[in-house]
Amino acid sequence: MASGSLSQQKQSDSSWTPKQNKLFEKALAKYDKDTPDRWVNVAKAVGGKSADEVKRHYEILLEDLRHIESGRVPLPKYKSTGSSTNVDEEERLLKYLKLN
Repeated sequence: MASGSLSQQKQSDSSWTPKQNKLFEKALAKYDKDTPDRWVNVAKAVGGKSADEVKRHYEILLEDLRHIESGRVPLPKYKSTGSSTNVDEEERLLKYLKLN
């Protein structure tokens, strides 16, 4: 989650563990954009992060998604264990996947 852009963050920002990322994902699902004090609640759910840190992490996630959806991030080339038709079909479907 947002791993590509995390390296671009300022050195003063703390890193995110896989556990914190999972808690972040769950908190985003629980506290939507209409939740009062959303970032405070997400920060409490994640633990060890401030409201500003979780909001910035979310902004980085959105930036990464925009790059993916715009085609600026190429789809990974996985080894095919089945027919190439299935891989081609998956790539075609992923190309049109909308994450927003």
